[in-house]
Amino acid sequence: MARRCELTGKGVLTGNNVSHALNRTRRRFLPNLCDVTLISESLDRSVKLRISASALRTVEHRGGLDAFLLKAKDEDLSVRALGIKKEVRAAIAS
Repeated sequence: MARRCELTGKGVLTGNNVSHALNRTRRRFLPNLCDVTLISESLDRSVKLRISASALRTVEHRGGLDAFLLKAKDEDLSVRALGIKKEVRAAIAS
């Protein structure tokens, strides 16, 4: 399972641990991923996603999953999220 947010594309970053003596060793900065179930109002069903905590706050700030997906760029979204976005657009259009 990739350590990547399905909505924002946020992934693992790399850097250094720096000691007091300035010795540098490589380390990984992992995103704070959460398994959440979000409700889509236009689809009338729940969707399980693995997203970062900051993405969860952004979804709530924008007014729900549907509003977030419609405003999000396609290149940031995962394949599953793109499919959900397509379904939301179709449900809103009809």
